[in-house]
Amino acid sequence: MSIGTGTVVAVSRDAAHRFSKPTRDSVRLLAGLGVEGDAHLGVTVQHRSRVAQDPTQPNLRQVHLIHDELFAELRAAGYDIAPGDLGENVTTHGVDLLALPVGTRLRLGPDAVVEITGLRNPCRQIDRFRSGLLKHVVSRDGSGRIARKGGVMGVVLTTGDIRPGDPVRVCLPATPHRPLERV
Repeated sequence: MSIGTGTVVAVSRDAAHRFSKPTRDSVRLLAGLGVEGDAHLGVTVQHRSRVAQDPTQPNLRQVHLIHDELFAELRAAGYDIAPGDLGENVTTHGVDLLALPVGTRLRLGPDAVVEITGLRNPCRQIDRFRSGLLKHVVSRDGSGRIARKGGVMGVVLTTGDIRPGDPVRVCLPATPHRPLERV
């Protein structure tokens, strides 16, 4: 079921394992692998701490997406954050990424399709990037549950190029929906 659209604001990639990623004019998503030329490209997990635990784990974190509405919230808290600064590959606008269920498919641009696998779990590295930032992207909600706002992770189902200005179309999975958890 399609529930709406948003827009790609920026795309980023980096061949090295650095916290931030430089923005690009376009990126190519490769089915089953991730972002071409990015350090997290691969069938198996590429995140260094997860490789140390078990390098044979499937890569459920091929693409990292953040909604640019988070940047406005962070600016209001005194942080000057721009697309790519938090290590995301795709910055979107107009889609509440954090409210989507597991298995939601996002069509990015004319061809690429990403399936959402879960929430990014920001770590203490974010405080090395900007002191005190972690408490703004990981907090507690009104019920005392941990609320992660550092974006969502996904796997590439269909290869395609994406660029700023491209549409983001949302297609929900069949019910019952499962809420996102950290991956």
